[in-house]
Amino acid sequence: MNVETFVAPGFAQNAYLAWADGSDSAVAIDPGGRAAEMLERLAVRRLKLEAVLITHAHIDHIEGVAPMVRATGAPVYMHPDDDRLYRNVAVQAAQFGMRIELPPPYDHKLTHDQTLELAGLRFGVRHAPGHAPGHVLLYVADAEAAFVGDVIFQGSIGRTDLPGGDFQQLMTSIREQVLTMPDHTTLYSGHGPTTTVERERASNPFLVPDFGGRFA
Repeated sequence: MNVETFVAPGFAQNAYLAWADGSDSAVAIDPGGRAAEMLERLAVRRLKLEAVLITHAHIDHIEGVAPMVRATGAPVYMHPDDDRLYRNVAVQAAQFGMRIELPPPYDHKLTHDQTLELAGLRFGVRHAPGHAPGHVLLYVADAEAAFVGDVIFQGSIGRTDLPGGDFQQLMTSIREQVLTMPDHTTLYSGHGPTTTVERERASNPFLVPDFGGRFA
């Protein structure tokens, strides 16, 4: 699997382009504030955008959806439990003193245990609420990698003080959907550097009992 990371200013959010060797198309995951650069890279690499995949509908993860879709016509995939966040993105923007081009309606509903075959890759969808009601993980088992949005970061976890957040639900999602992946799985998070399941199991202070966490 090929992955390019685009870090947006302001929120320092990670957006990704991903595609398999030999594929003539790619997917965009959580296009944020650097959508223009993502489109430029697609053109340079002569890749068609096959889909926009959304892990969750907080503003920093969807502010680039409208320009991406307008330029490419790619369909948008999202879990329906984040529909309210998605439709009210203008309200989210106003809370940060921002304006945003409203994204188009999403085209396809993501569901737990669904499999998507896009850009030569097979994505397993895992519903992982807690940071947001419709948050999903996108697990590419063949590449030993997962796009985990804001569920877990290197040394931290997603915040739960935003509308729809629930700490206990998030911890359950981490236990059941993150820590059940193989230890060597690379985790592409929504903010910060990549990490692995093994590293977070061993050292994440929210997970390790020695540091006050609950899960070893």
